[in-house]
Amino acid sequence: MTHKNRTPHPMCPLSDCMAFIGGAWTPNILWHLATGPRRFSELRADIPLVSAKVLTQRLRELEERGILVRAMSQASALTVEYRLTELGHEFMPVVRAIAEVGQRLKGRNVAAA
Repeated sequence: MTHKNRTPHPMCPLSDCMAFIGGAWTPNILWHLATGPRRFSELRADIPLVSAKVLTQRLRELEERGILVRAMSQASALTVEYRLTELGHEFMPVVRAIAEVGQRLKGRNVAAA
C-alpha cells in the first residue's frame, strides 16, 4: 500500500509549533539569544550569512509572536537589544537537540571523508 504525501492535520501540535517559529534563520537567532541579550549588530556578526533585511524581518516576527523582546536603553547612546522571553526560552531544549544532532552529522560527514 502506498501513502500519498498529505498536508499535516491542521490541529497537529508539531505543525503549529513549526509555523510559530518558522522561517529561515529563526533557530540561529534563538540559539544566539539564549546566552543573553544581543544587539542587532552582534546578531549580524553571529550569523554572517543572514542579510540585514531578513534578520530585521525575523526579529519583528519573533517579537510579534512573543518569543523575544526588543528593549531600548539610553546609556550613553540609544541602544536596542533583543532578548528571549519566557516563551522563547521554552524553545531552547528543542534548538539544543537539533544542534546536537547537527554536530553528530557533521562529525559523521568528516569521518566519511
